[in-house]
Parts: sequence; structure tokens; C-alpha cells
Amino acid sequence: MRSLAAGRAVFGRLLFAVAMALLVAGCNRPSSATPSSTSKAIPALVAGKFNVAFVYIGPVGDGGWTYAHDQGRQQLEKLLPDVHTAYVESVAEGADAAQAIRGLARKGFQLIVTTSFGYMDATEQVAAEFPAIRFVHVSGFKSNGSNFGNLFGAMESMKYLAGMIAGARAKADSRPKVGYIAPFPIAEVIRLGNALALGVRASCPECTLSVRWIHTWFDPVKEKEAAESLLADGADVVVTGADSTGPLVAAAERGRWGIGYDSANACGASPERCLTTPYWNWGPVYADLVKQIQAGTWRGSNDYRDVDSGIVGLAGFMAGEKPAPGVPADVVPKVQAALEQMRGGKLTRFDLFKGPLRNNQGGAVLGAGQLLAQEDLEGIRGIAGRRDCTICMGWLVEGVSGELPRQ
Repeated sequence: MRSLAAGRAVFGRLLFAVAMALLVAGCNRPSSATPSSTSKAIPALVAGKFNVAFVYIGPVGDGGWTYAHDQGRQQLEKLLPDVHTAYVESVAEGADAAQAIRGLARKGFQLIVTTSFGYMDATEQVAAEFPAIRFVHVSGFKSNGSNFGNLFGAMESMKYLAGMIAGARAKADSRPKVGYIAPFPIAEVIRLGNALALGVRASCPECTLSVRWIHTWFDPVKEKEAAESLLADGADVVVTGADSTGPLVAAAERGRWGIGYDSANACGASPERCLTTPYWNWGPVYADLVKQIQAGTWRGSNDYRDVDSGIVGLAGFMAGEKPAPGVPADVVPKVQAALEQMRGGKLTRFDLFKGPLRNNQGGAVLGAGQLLAQEDLEGIRGIAGRRDCTICMGWLVEGVSGELPRQ
């Protein structure tokens, strides 16, 4: 009989193999520049229920971002039995997204949730065409005050804690370099990477963070190659900001360490060498949104939830969990204490970026005691109803090696 650890390892490798097969079949989560010629079938409604549709950029078996959303969708149905859900997967950003969203609206879904940054403009456009239907865009920053809103959460807080763990591991191994796999140079990804770097330096001041920009959300081959490049460059820990578990597999193959993303199950890809995973907990959030809509109290707004809302978690550190064996013992109580403060609302996303703060070119970003505004964190400029950022998230924090790619 196989051990639990062995079973998780097999499960993780199966997830990776499935993701690889999906990629070969053309079901990858496409970048903004990746076209799709496939017309997606629109699912049916269920009479007598509140019908919610989800639009996914990747396959539900990606083991990461889309998998986590689909777990939330399924949990929504369990929490609210009067709700029926459906989804369309592997929808490319751009014209294909607009077509899929419009098809769902015409079908009559009462709430449509779109789950990729690049769906923002398409969602805004279709929402204006169907004012009686509610639209929620995950990870964006646009809303209209009525039927179109955005939703996100303070994942930067979990990335900071993951950075503390990565830094402690690198310090213990006397290999003071951490690697970060970054999808696109947008404010969201830059923000999460900067939070990671700050966490790394909190536990390992001499550590540096190297970045590989892959310009895609989901590409198991490219993600694993980026991880291998970081490992060859001396990274002791590889932290992924993309969707597959390929980087965790690469780290395990080299006898190094990995930190996953998106799904609480990501460490199943390499349980012996995975330190933790910052993940999303979408089910209760989706249930809360539906309840508000059914009660007539929801209005499309900028809904950015902090850790105390329960929208994010850190594998191995939540109630009833134990840290992975590879996590250095000396950092465990520090991470637990910080997480407790976050869950109690006493340590927010704004506190993570409290000055003094310098960029990786040596320039001052914030003076002592200064804080960034939400618009700064999101890099907001020229958006109706929101003020422009003044210290826009378009810089890399001290300790990050390299520079941002040119857009």
C-alpha cells in the first residue's frame, strides 16, 4: 500500500502530465497575443435556479488558476443549492472572450464571472449591452457602479509570507538566491513579485530575487524551462507566479525547493520538495456575491478583499495544518504570527509596502512611514471614477535583480 506522500506525488505528476497533454492539444491558457479560432459552445440554463456562468482562460485541469476557480464554482453550488453553475474553458483573451461572454448573456445567465486580466475590456463592453445581467471580472480594476464590477484579493500578503519561507530556506542552505517566474509585466504581477522579494529579505537580508518573464499565464513547457533556467543560475528556491506545477517538478528534479501558486493542492506535484503554496479560496466569495445579488444589494464596484476576508490562504499554515518538512523551523513561528495578524486585520497589504522603501536601482520610492494607496498598488491611470496613481506599481523593489521588460 502506497504512503500518503507517494500518493500525492503520483497525483501531482498526473496533474502535470495532463497539463502537458492539454498544452499539446492546444488548450493552453493563452497570452494576450495568442489567437484562438475555436468557437466555444454555450452551456444551458437550469430553470428555477439562479444561473451563474464562468469564463476560464485555461483548462479546468491546469492544477492552478483555473482549477482553483473551478473548485470555487463547485463549492458555490454546495453552499447555495438554489444556484446552478456552468463554465466555458480555454477562452482566449480579446475577440474570443467577447464572443463567449456575449453568448452567455444572450443565453440568460444572471451572473457572469470572467476570470482573467485580459477579459476586462470585453466584460465591460458586454456589460454595457446587457444592463439587466450582473458581470464580475476577476483581477481587473474597472467597474460601472451598476451591473459591472471587479473582484480580487490581497495575494501579495501570501506572497510576502511565501517569501519569508523561501528566504529562510535559502539562508539555511547557504545558497542566497530565490527565483520568481513572472507571467506579464503588469501591475498585478509586479506587485506580487515585489511582495515576494520583501518577504525574502525579511528572513534573508543577503538574498536576491531573480526573475524570468515568460509572457504567458499557462504554458507548462515554458514554465518548467524558466524554472530550470533559474535553478541553473543558482536559485535555491523557485517560486511560480504562473499556473502549472511544472516549476515544482523542475525544482524537485534538481533537489532544490519549489513554492506553488493558485491552488491549495499544487504541492502535490512534488510534496517532498514543495515548501508551501499561496492559494485562492473562491467558493465563499462567490457565494457572498450571489447572496448580495439575490438580495438586491450588490452594485458593481472595486471589490479588493484583504486576508481577513478569507479569500486567500497559505498551504501548511492554516488551521489544523502543519508546515512542510522543508520549511526551516526558525521561520515557522514568524510566519504564523504574521498570518495571524493578517487574518485579524492588523497587518494589511498596505503595511507590507510601508516606507522606507527603495527600488532595485537604488532610488527612493517611499519615505519612512509612508504608504502606497490602492491605486498605486494596481497602477491605475486614466480609469473613470478612480484617481490616478502617484507611485504607480511599475518598479522593482530593492533586492530584485534585473529589470522590467519593455511593453
